[in-house]
Amino acid sequence: MKRFLVMACVVAAALVAADVVFAQVLIPPGGSKFNPPLPPPPPPPKIEVPVVPQMDAPPRQSYVPAAPAPSFGDRITTCLSDAAGAGLGPSDRAEYSRNCANR
Repeated sequence: MKRFLVMACVVAAALVAADVVFAQVLIPPGGSKFNPPLPPPPPPPKIEVPVVPQMDAPPRQSYVPAAPAPSFGDRITTCLSDAAGAGLGPSDRAEYSRNCANR
């Protein structure tokens, strides 16, 4: 009976010691469990050689026309719908649309 009691105490002590060992957190030097390690650095930027213009090549120009500006009537319609969406009354809507369309 005495041997069984001694063996039970040894096994219990070993289980308690093993539990304490597994509960420990390994923290790197200079770190803290409240301050996690930094993420890895981003990859370096890709360096590309710029295109060098040739002396004898003709210049490339874009001949795409600019988009036409909306007409005055279109601007008034847009301003009136914006004013109505903002909840302005009829007289305020007229004043807002005049100022908006003339910008």
